[in-house]
Amino acid sequence: MLRIGNLTMPPDYTPADLPSAVAARLRIPAKDVLSVRLVRRSVDARDKADVHFVLTVDAEVRGEHALLNRLKPGIASPAPREGHPAIPAARLPRRPVVVGAGPAGLFCALILAMAGARPILVERGKAVEDRTRDVRALQTEARLDPESNVQFGEGGAGAFSDGKLTTGTKSPWQRFVLETFVRNGAPEEILWLAKPHIGTDRLKGTIASLRGEILSLGGEVRFSTRLTRLETCTGAVTGVHLEGPEGAGLLETDHVFLCIGHSARDTLQQLFLDGVRMVQKPFAMGVRIEHPQALIDRAQYGRFAGHPALGAAEYKLNVHTPDGRGVYSFCMCPGGEVIASASQEGGVVTNGMSLHARDGVNANAALLVGVGPADFGDDHPLAGFVLQRRIEKAAFRAGGGGFRAPVQTVGDFLADRETRVLGSVEPTYRPGVTPADLRAVLPDAVIRDLRYALPRMNGMLNGFAHPDALLTGAETRSSSPVRLPRGQNGCAVGLAGLYPCGEGAGYAGGIMSAATDGIEAAVRLLHQCETL
Repeated sequence: MLRIGNLTMPPDYTPADLPSAVAARLRIPAKDVLSVRLVRRSVDARDKADVHFVLTVDAEVRGEHALLNRLKPGIASPAPREGHPAIPAARLPRRPVVVGAGPAGLFCALILAMAGARPILVERGKAVEDRTRDVRALQTEARLDPESNVQFGEGGAGAFSDGKLTTGTKSPWQRFVLETFVRNGAPEEILWLAKPHIGTDRLKGTIASLRGEILSLGGEVRFSTRLTRLETCTGAVTGVHLEGPEGAGLLETDHVFLCIGHSARDTLQQLFLDGVRMVQKPFAMGVRIEHPQALIDRAQYGRFAGHPALGAAEYKLNVHTPDGRGVYSFCMCPGGEVIASASQEGGVVTNGMSLHARDGVNANAALLVGVGPADFGDDHPLAGFVLQRRIEKAAFRAGGGGFRAPVQTVGDFLADRETRVLGSVEPTYRPGVTPADLRAVLPDAVIRDLRYALPRMNGMLNGFAHPDALLTGAETRSSSPVRLPRGQNGCAVGLAGLYPCGEGAGYAGGIMSAATDGIEAAVRLLHQCETL
């Protein structure tokens, strides 16, 4: 089998065209190409007059060895063997507990179940009462303003948004994650798309099936259950206190995988009070920017806009700012919607999603500005959460309550004036928007950098700063503002048996990176058990 890259194909090519294209590249008769398998496909739209696909394929041909010897270097190479590292089998004395059912938690639990460790997956879910806690003592210790009335509420179960699987990580487990999703109902195209995407509508059933696979392998799932505190002895975890439909109780265990996500604020607060070490971490905040998808298609694809094989166009933009923060687009949702993602009363948080077809009228993306510990206003490890909450409450007030979101047109934003009437772009955010001035929501530095970046991004993508484009606030949960330091064995520093994983622990920034981080945490423990 030969691996052939950089094979260019027109937008309207079909699979039947691939053997002849491979034959032309290799300069062999078409009859000598026995089979072709698509490995990767991306769109090259740098020249708007010649938008085309770029493919990597694996081809079976006659006389491969002799052919390789006479081909010029770079035309083809032996196809690499695909697979993933071995999953060690291990019997743990007590069942491991995985807290959180997002990407890190589900894939961590799956690996443990495949190894025969019979994990218990704790999924908080929406049915649990949201118990926000008074943090007056924490505010005093942190020297925070007691009038800020900050309460750290808990996010729900781990969320996948709409299943974007693009990543910059190089984990050897990426293929395993993709194949697991496909095995559980995700579209097969995610195996070869350069920017794989499942879609919210397809994702729900996929996650339910994945959970069922864990159960079939001997795992257990406890729905609507929350971690209230850890039980420890001499610097090691000995159990977890859980509260769920059947009441509260202690579950004894030696291994707890903490996969709670970046919005699990009350759990992180309790862990901090229990002595788990945490440090501040930079993150990013800003708005959701929304355009007509047709505008993005024309800007990206020119005369090829609307071609059914190309689908809805995407973009990824980045601008360096004079203050060094940077502004960038994130989680771009072609043909998607801006969605409400608040996890507490009195706050507004935005996110984005697309269905699998990506056939909505609008496109949206997060438009984010980097912030760091110097912006948090305090050196307390949890001060980043206080900053997030302050902005989310400001967005709630600017939206007028009822979880309506404040929205400002790009034209008004750049002209430094409050929006009173929207233009031609109809907002998709539900339960609704309120024309507003985002200066009342976001920090001055974020406002300044967004204003600097928008005209420059318009130079990269024509129409990006269209006066009627919408900015909906606030996007505050791009990643966690804390990190739980861990040692070489993967355990939290100073507490054996607690394994911080994924976004909530500060070690991931998307579905794929969170999933592979959860996998690697489980495999690390299994290897350690092998040597005992």
